[in-house]
Amino acid sequence: MNKTERQFAIMLELQRSKVLRAEDLAAHFETSVRTIYRDMQALSEAGVPILGSPGHGYSLMEGYFLPPVGFTAEEAVALLMGTDMIEQRLDGDYKAAAKSARHKIEAILPEPIREASADVRETMRFLHPGERGEDDLGQVRRAILERRKLRMMYLNKFPDSDGKRLNERIVAPYGLVLVQGKWIMIARCDLRQEIRHFRLSRMRDVTVLEERFILPQGFKLSQYRPSDDRNVQVLIQVNPEMADKIAETASFYMEAAEQREHSLLVHFRVRQPEELLPHILSWGGDVEVLEPDSFRDRIREEAEKMLKRY
Repeated sequence: MNKTERQFAIMLELQRSKVLRAEDLAAHFETSVRTIYRDMQALSEAGVPILGSPGHGYSLMEGYFLPPVGFTAEEAVALLMGTDMIEQRLDGDYKAAAKSARHKIEAILPEPIREASADVRETMRFLHPGERGEDDLGQVRRAILERRKLRMMYLNKFPDSDGKRLNERIVAPYGLVLVQGKWIMIARCDLRQEIRHFRLSRMRDVTVLEERFILPQGFKLSQYRPSDDRNVQVLIQVNPEMADKIAETASFYMEAAEQREHSLLVHFRVRQPEELLPHILSWGGDVEVLEPDSFRDRIREEAEKMLKRY
């Protein structure tokens, strides 16, 4: 931290804590008391209204706020909870930045607003258990900013034609998207020669390469929309009492629902039926697959394997 940054940080600390001794500031900024005295002199000469009281410490003149920005309690909550989420969901660099930003925001809030926002934040909480792959988030992010390719081993959701799930990929990373709590990397895959989506939790042995890439002209992550290649129809019959559970766990795949006299027909659209397999098995005996026949047979095979284990 250079002299200018330290002096600005001192003002924030005074605004936050009201009265601070030179010894406290020296300990906080890991410098000498003499340096703090010089900083206070420099700030006073620059026009900052600093008051010094022997034996008590330094304070800012009442009514002096820096920067001159005012927030309502709701605005403060939005900003502070945003820093909470960033601290949980991003890598180390941004975690430190989020913590620093929160500290600065709290410092410039008038005490009544700070107390009100603290009360509101106590009624809400972000819970993030973490997932595999988040350790790679930092180097993926940096590769995107530096336009460098990545090499990785990727664990596919389903086996390829050779029966393997794990294979090497070299990709040009275009961006990161947080979808339903999971980080997805949007990248052009050298193997497939097209844009693909990769879950960070399935990426292994990630390495940033020296090879650079050029972002396609006009590509903007905020405007990117993947093509919809869900072309397989699946029809199931369910107990109507299961409707809310199905909507909660598989809403992405649902196309329509038809109410019958004693049942509910639900239409799904998927890339391959196996995407629905874990959902249908979790719904148990209240669900019956009607179409396609091949998927119906697949469910029967899984049920028979489970029965043998019990």
